[in-house]
Amino acid sequence: MSSNRRRIPLVLAAACSVAGALALAPAAHAVTPLTATATYDCGSWGSGLATLTATDSGTSKSIKVTSTAITMPAGTSADPNSITTTLKLTKTSGGVTSQVQFSGKANPGLSGGNPITLGPLKLTSGTLAAGDSTNSAVLASPPSTTNWSLQIVASSPTSATVPCVATANQSAPFVW
Repeated sequence: MSSNRRRIPLVLAAACSVAGALALAPAAHAVTPLTATATYDCGSWGSGLATLTATDSGTSKSIKVTSTAITMPAGTSADPNSITTTLKLTKTSGGVTSQVQFSGKANPGLSGGNPITLGPLKLTSGTLAAGDSTNSAVLASPPSTTNWSLQIVASSPTSATVPCVATANQSAPFVW
């Protein structure tokens, strides 16, 4: 019985330690909806529907871009994590409109004809607070080095800079 009395303070201390760690951990914030679709014109890489998947961990906000309509051209390829992608979105906060950017160098290995999977792309320019909304940065076609909503820069083994323009708003804006 005396060994049980010694275990109770240890169990209680461990439980308090776990509760304290949970209380100090940053809370995950909900972004709604979690996914939205938008159409993009990416020139030689194709045009069509892309799915944007947003996450907000409380300390980091990110978006992943996937599309079966936008593909690497035949005869090209990309090593894993060799594509730098930047996504521009229009931000609305308290009736004021500005722009934010998400960027990153995360992709699986891709070859000609493969649908794109880019990201997660982290928020790298601008800020997002609870209640802010973001939507596609819709621009007129054709895309160019100065006219883009999504820019894909492949570096290995194929080198290519692919500007894309969003041709329509997202199916629903993200609310952070």
